[in-house]
Amino acid sequence: MKGSILVVEDDAALCRALDIGLRDGEFEVRAITAPQAALSEILHADFDAVLTDLNMPGMSGLELCQRIASERPDIPVVVLTAFGSMETAIGAIRAGAYDFITKPVDIEGLLLVLERAVQHRKLRQEVRRLRSAVERRSSPEELLGESPAILGVKSLVERVAEADATVLITGESGTGKEVVARALHRLSKRAKGPFVAVNCAAVPESLIESELFGHAKGAFTDARSSRPGLLVQAQSGTLFLDEIGELPLSAQAKFLRVLQERVVRPVGSDHEFNLDVRIVAATNRDLVQAVDEGRFREDLFFRIHVLPIELPPLRTRGADVLLLAQHFLNDFALRAGKDVQSLAPKAAELLLDYPWPGNVRELMNCIEHAVALARYEHVSPEDLPARVRNYRRSHIIVAGEDPAELVPLEEVERRYILRVMEAVAGNKRLAARVLGLDRKTLYRKLERYGSASPAPTVQRS
Repeated sequence: MKGSILVVEDDAALCRALDIGLRDGEFEVRAITAPQAALSEILHADFDAVLTDLNMPGMSGLELCQRIASERPDIPVVVLTAFGSMETAIGAIRAGAYDFITKPVDIEGLLLVLERAVQHRKLRQEVRRLRSAVERRSSPEELLGESPAILGVKSLVERVAEADATVLITGESGTGKEVVARALHRLSKRAKGPFVAVNCAAVPESLIESELFGHAKGAFTDARSSRPGLLVQAQSGTLFLDEIGELPLSAQAKFLRVLQERVVRPVGSDHEFNLDVRIVAATNRDLVQAVDEGRFREDLFFRIHVLPIELPPLRTRGADVLLLAQHFLNDFALRAGKDVQSLAPKAAELLLDYPWPGNVRELMNCIEHAVALARYEHVSPEDLPARVRNYRRSHIIVAGEDPAELVPLEEVERRYILRVMEAVAGNKRLAARVLGLDRKTLYRKLERYGSASPAPTVQRS
């Protein structure tokens, strides 16, 4: 069933007709002709929405709407009003009604309005539940999420945390690879030791060896004193190498020796230091392809690919989007000193529809933007960035009743390929695998469509 509806209509014939029409529309219905009895029913039973007439003896629909808004604000109310009674309908909205529909009743239109009302309530319930779940979290490093995809990651993290073997975390940019690395450290026997992180893509190639291995005094022009590298600084703890796919080939050979022999020799030094460090690496690159292209050493790949953890993109995690959004909302509202407490249902719906090519990092940016603009206790659609607010999910018409909707097979193929490219955030290798095409064929088709990057692309960092 689509939801439970309480119908309040003093006209017995219309009440029966609405009962039949809503049941045919797959709603569970309780129909009552007396508004006082309906109010008692609402206070003692649960409904997903109320449909009420406005003009009724004993208690008007407007009064009923006000009582429901006061005592059961979680239940949306849809009011029936005579055609042309717009002032009365507006009064009902001000009294707390969710929407109104005019008589004579168009049953198809009514079904759509009630479906939206039920969805509105479910989203409000989900937002409240997730807000409560976020408030119960104690650790900022805890992996947030309840989807099967992220629960699988949590389980794997717990299983490999105690091991001392090297971990390789893969996933699109912005999926939370450092959060996973910190969770591995926090749950490991090295938790009391240091957690040292370095972004290999952010360190100039000329300095990467000195940064990792350290250097002796006089090793190069600016080396006025000896300096321990990050490997030594992470002694007894964890070294997190983010974007390891960007490590220069010259440094890859030396790092491979460190992994094999567990010793490090600073640049320009004759002395070696024994290491007791766990290595956790991460990348958003396809390292297998990088090995094939000679950009990454195969022997190093097998050394770091001992315990792989693949992070799912945010678009595959369902309602986790709202859980994370509420977490970020609480954080940014506290920092800004604003009393912004939750997401409006329509804003939550927009967040669920958006594909998040930038993943969790983009969602965080979006919520920070929204909290800064919010004027009320909730984030409304107008507070969201334009790219999220204006996004419309693409559809592929395969069949339809109207011949005008039908398109040539080639156009269906074009739309589907571009939709797959959007779903994988522009990753051509993954798209080719999903489509069952070799990459050269996919490239040729994309060139013919005039779209080298037809979908929102992930910003690599």
